[in-house]
Parts: sequence; structure tokens; C-alpha cells
Amino acid sequence: MPSLTNILGRIPTLSPSDREWLHLLVADWQPIADLEFADLVLMVEQPSGRFVIVASARPATASTSFDNDVVGMNLAPKIVAPFHLPDLAPAGESIELNGLVYEGHPVVHEGRPIAVLAVVRNERTKFHSDGHHPSYIRVPQQMLDMVARGEFPIEDTPSGLRHGTPRVTDGFTHLDTDGAIVFSSPNAISNFNRLGVKAGIEGTLLSEQVTEALPEHASIDENLPLVLAARAPMLTELEVRGATVSLRSIPLTVEGEPAGGVLLSRDVTEVRRREQELVTKDATIREINHRVKNNLQTVSALLNMQSRRATDPATMDALHQAQSRVAAIGLVHQILSQSVEDRVNFDDIFNPLLNMASDIASVGVPVVSHVEGSFGVINADVATPLAIVFNELVSNAVEHGLPEGGTILVEPRRDGNHLIVDVTDNGVGLGGKTSRGLGTKIVRTMVEGELSGSISWDDAEGGGTRVHVDVDLAKASRRD
Repeated sequence: MPSLTNILGRIPTLSPSDREWLHLLVADWQPIADLEFADLVLMVEQPSGRFVIVASARPATASTSFDNDVVGMNLAPKIVAPFHLPDLAPAGESIELNGLVYEGHPVVHEGRPIAVLAVVRNERTKFHSDGHHPSYIRVPQQMLDMVARGEFPIEDTPSGLRHGTPRVTDGFTHLDTDGAIVFSSPNAISNFNRLGVKAGIEGTLLSEQVTEALPEHASIDENLPLVLAARAPMLTELEVRGATVSLRSIPLTVEGEPAGGVLLSRDVTEVRRREQELVTKDATIREINHRVKNNLQTVSALLNMQSRRATDPATMDALHQAQSRVAAIGLVHQILSQSVEDRVNFDDIFNPLLNMASDIASVGVPVVSHVEGSFGVINADVATPLAIVFNELVSNAVEHGLPEGGTILVEPRRDGNHLIVDVTDNGVGLGGKTSRGLGTKIVRTMVEGELSGSISWDDAEGGGTRVHVDVDLAKASRRD
């Protein structure tokens, strides 16, 4: 499906600032669709005279008029002749097309019309004013008039709205120029009732109602008075006695002068409670990883002390290997304790792990190790077994393959969830057989059991050993 950016980029009559203006309009026109109870389409005239539909919005308050996506549709000049720019009147013109009525309004930027915003209705979606408050007629018309005067979208409108940002269906309040309530929808009344505010009383100042409901010394956003009077396009939240309501204000203007505004509200108490639970959970997990890391460092230090007291070479070697394995696991938990994500960049773990394993195993032996490639991002539950595997491979390469020193090359490659790693040294080689020691058993068990992968040992070209590890990271994560 063609994107708004791609379509606008193919229309030479639009300047970069025009395109940006249309992007801002599309990002913030949903309240118009919801208040109009109708679909919106944005049409741009091409040099040929044809119009192309570059964007559309479906109302959340009514059924849509379109059964299919209309973005990218071209309309012949004779069909949309009343919409020709710059002759389109600010009050709008209507055409009928395929049983739908398109009510066109000019989109003005920097004093000139650059596109047409059409409100689209059919018999099913036609909005009847009987039984509805006049605000549902007046407010969307004011917003369309602002579009036709170049006053909407409003600059400095909050972007990157967070989860829980209110829409018309969540709660709609119409305010006059003084900030007094003209109309509040039932949902808006319920939202403010959660805060102890009587927002359904027409003619009362909403800011006064909220101020009376606030407890002493309550902590509030300094912009709250502007939001409650809809004097500026802002987004904030108000928390009173455990209830949290999200508020978004949209000022209305006439020729640049204030003309009241719209306040959208939503009760987000449960949303924020769940978010706080997740934040607390993340903090708890980070603290656990931090404590595990500290405990493992203590164990590593105890193993180091014990190895210094040992006199038997075999015992000293076993304690050194145990210390290396504990340190590798501790390094993983150190990285996890610094992140709120359940995925980690394994390069951040492996690079210090490579240096640590080489230093521990190569006492008094010159060993150079380096990495060519990237492990990429992996799930946290896979990080520990991977760290143990490569700690063992590097330690074994240094201890058994490079008794006189040498080089180790680690080459990780990623193809989606497929991880392939070659660990190559230029040492003495396998000598026709693979080691059957504890380290090899640990590696094979981890790769084939924990990671559902495969591992093989071969003689490297030019001498030395090459270990080939192949892991499907998605399958490895699903094992848990």
C-alpha cells in the first residue's frame, strides 16, 4: 500500500513545508472524523487536474462508508470539478460519487490552499442532529473552518502521545472562551466524577470545579489551568485520590482569536496501575540480577582464594576453570541488571567475556583474540548458556590449543534468528581426535541440550582448530 510520504513525494506542486503540514494534519485529524461521525479523506490535486486520495480516517463513533481502502485512488477532473483549487470556497462544496456524498473543504497552508479535506457520508453513516447536543454540529464545523484558514493543525500539538491518550469516544467536553462547560458527553462526566468533579453542569468553570476537588498540597502539572480552559494544545494527567484521568486540550480559534475549545478525557486509572506494576516488576528483575551478579562475584573470589591455597596442580586447574565459569555467568547478570529489556546485545557480553577468558587461561602466555562480525540482539534467557559455551571454547582454545601462545579469531554471523559462530585458533590442532574433557562435555550439553543447536570440531586451514557452532535462537528461547 502506498504511504503518505511516497504519494506526496510524487506531487511536484507541494513544497517540503506543504508536505510536512499535511503530515501534521493527518496525525491530528481523528477528532474531526469522530465528531463528524463520518469518514475523512485527504485529496491533493495533481498537475494533470486529477485528484489523488493520499490519506483517510475512519470514525470511531460510527460505521465507515468505505468497504475498501481508498488511499491511492485517482479521481478524474470532471468528477471533482467543484473541488478545484484555489476556487474551492471555505464553506465547502459537495459531490456525489458511487453513492457517497463528499463534502470538500480546502486545506490552507501559508495563505494558499494545497489540498482538499472531504467529509464522506452515505445513508448508513449520515449523522442526524435530532437528539444530539448542538456541540456535535458546531465543534467539527469550527475545526473544518480552522483547516480552511490555515489554523489547524495547531503548531506545538503534543507528539508521540503515550498509551491512554483520550479520543472523542472516551470523553468529550466543549468549553467556551471563558473555560465554562458548554457540553460534556456521558463518558466525560463519568471520567471527572472519578476525580470528584461535577463536570456535567453547563455554564460552570471546569477549572474551578477541578480546583475544589483537589486535596491540599496536591502535586499537579503547572500547565493544568491551560488544559482545563483549552487555551493551548496540551496533554496531561490528573490524579486525585487514586483515580487518574488523561486530559487533552484542543483550542478552537476564529481568525487567530480564541473561540473556546475541546477537552478530551479518559479514565486511565487501570492503565497506569498496570504500567506501574510492570515498572515495579522490571525494577525487581534488575535488582535480582544485580544481587545474583554480586553473589557470583563473591563465589568467584572464594574460588580464587581456594585455588591459591591448593598445592595439587589438578585441583588448582579445576578451581581456575570453575572460577572462569562463575565469572562468565556473573557477567551476563551484570549486563541484565543494567537493562529494562528482556533482550540484550550479546556483543556487550561477549567482548569483555573474550578478554576475561583469555586472561584467566593464558597466564604467562601471549594470546591475541579478536572478533569479526556481530552476535546481535538475543533473548535474555539464551544469554547465559551462550556465555558459558563461548567462555569454555575460548578457555579450551587457550589452554589446550595454544600452550605457547597464538591467536584466536571469533566470527559470529546472524541471519534473522539463525546464529552461526566459528571459533578458530592457530595452535597445535586436534591431532586426529576431539577432547573428551569436562569442558567439551559442558559445551556439547549446552549447545545440543539448552540451545537446541549443533557443534563440531575440525582442523583449521594452515593449522590449529576450528569450532563451528550453529544455533536457532528462536527454537532455543521456546525451550523455556
